[in-house]
Amino acid sequence: MEVQVNKVERLDKYLAENTDMSRSTIEKMIKEDYIYVNNKVVKASYKLKLTDIITIKEGYVEVPDILPTKMPLDIVYEDKDLMIINKPSGLVVHPGSGNFNNTLVNGLMAYTKDLSDGEAEFRPGIVHRIDKDTSGLIIIAKNNIMHEELSKMFKAHTIKREYIALLVGELPHNTMTIDAPIGRDPKYRQKMAVTSINSKNAITHVTVLKRYQGYTLVKCLLETGRTHQIRVHMKYIGYPVFNDPLYSNKTIDDFGQFLHSYSVDFIKPITGEHIHFECPLPKQFEDFINTLN
Repeated sequence: MEVQVNKVERLDKYLAENTDMSRSTIEKMIKEDYIYVNNKVVKASYKLKLTDIITIKEGYVEVPDILPTKMPLDIVYEDKDLMIINKPSGLVVHPGSGNFNNTLVNGLMAYTKDLSDGEAEFRPGIVHRIDKDTSGLIIIAKNNIMHEELSKMFKAHTIKREYIALLVGELPHNTMTIDAPIGRDPKYRQKMAVTSINSKNAITHVTVLKRYQGYTLVKCLLETGRTHQIRVHMKYIGYPVFNDPLYSNKTIDDFGQFLHSYSVDFIKPITGEHIHFECPLPKQFEDFINTLN
């Protein structure tokens, strides 16, 4: 869309007066190169001339301001470059899909200003994610250099992540490797599925920790990190994660899937320091297992 200038004024003020957009939205669009003057990127404070032509690109999606929210954070480890947080079940990692408040990111922003820019405007510090109802360890980058290095390590699969899960059914094998590609479920878009259509390779290594009557406690080592990977792979082999509202028919409450990010192990970029941390199961997970003994 083109806007003809008929008044000498600041760019942001002129557009706020002559369009339906707010001044803050205009400033964001200028920063993200959605607004040009004479086909050139300019600042919001640019003083317009009567001969100028303003071009507004289509397709801009406004992300609301992400506000700091004080919340208790279980900080397992912190230094000047990174943090490791024990995330409780039920806490969304970052804003999105209409939910821009009370996420881990909001809590991190209230705790510190030292966060990387992230891979998107509303994901400061977030190098990787775990599902809302998956509990346990998540790594946070406190600066852009560390974010970039950690991202490379995730892509190279040099960060070791182990999960503990309670499966429905008695898994007959002590160890197994599931190598099955994962993509969006074509019939139910909220789900992922093992499929050959628009999928990515996914590998999960499984070790049995203990068997109970009707259940199996396992340790899962991720070789790749696809969305819902463990949950999808366990469903695929016929032993879904217990209490999983998406992939299992056997649920007891709204606690969410019994899946816990138990440990992280990696060599810290730049310093070469060996980082290894483990965290215990959430109380509700532990309490339910104790009823099975």
